[in-house]
Amino acid sequence: MKSILIIKTGSTFPAIAKKYGDFEDWIISGTKIPRNKFSIVSPFMGQPLPEQDNFAGIIITGSHSMITEYETWSENIAKWVPKALEIGIAILGICYGHQLLAHAMGGRAGFHPNGFEIGTVKVSKTRFAKDDLLFADLPASLEVQVNHSQSVLKLPPEAKILASNTFEPHQAFVLQKHAWGVQFHPEFNQDIMKCYIMEQKDLLLAQGYDIDQLMSAVRPSLFGEAILNRFCEIALEADKA
Repeated sequence: MKSILIIKTGSTFPAIAKKYGDFEDWIISGTKIPRNKFSIVSPFMGQPLPEQDNFAGIIITGSHSMITEYETWSENIAKWVPKALEIGIAILGICYGHQLLAHAMGGRAGFHPNGFEIGTVKVSKTRFAKDDLLFADLPASLEVQVNHSQSVLKLPPEAKILASNTFEPHQAFVLQKHAWGVQFHPEFNQDIMKCYIMEQKDLLLAQGYDIDQLMSAVRPSLFGEAILNRFCEIALEADKA
């Protein structure tokens, strides 16, 4: 059985990593898949990207980098993604990975005109989610964890929006029925979300955010693990076919 590839596009804050681990740890622990069924590559650390068809699925993580920096390692991933999509491998892009997927496939990402979105927020499914492999079984609205100042400003051609809210119209999209981008963080739990708020406290205060209000509004996101598990099921089922 092929493994699921996690493409790391960055690491979390050192203090959070010391206590909770890093992005790949949260993703793996949010699934029912054994750790040895995952492969991990870190292009932002100079590691080369492997051949796409060696994997059942691909997860592209979040990052503290910005898409609009167009770093070489990031652009290399953007050039690598279309072949994976073409040969039918299931892809899940998370936050930065969501933006990178859109960028790679002809969309555009950049700074959100209304600034930072952070904390626990509610998103609503669109009509396209009804028959989507990843989103169909989720409720009509769900609370998710977010932490971003950039977002997808223009969707790739033929992409369908699966979820949105009043702040961010492109909270989730799908391409060709097997590649998904989610602006939110299904791998974040309540404690990690609170840590992200406190790590960026000075920045948020400077932008006029009420830290106490943000912290008190953080709640468990009940469907993050469901999304990660369902994605892995889709990837591994397709690999068996």
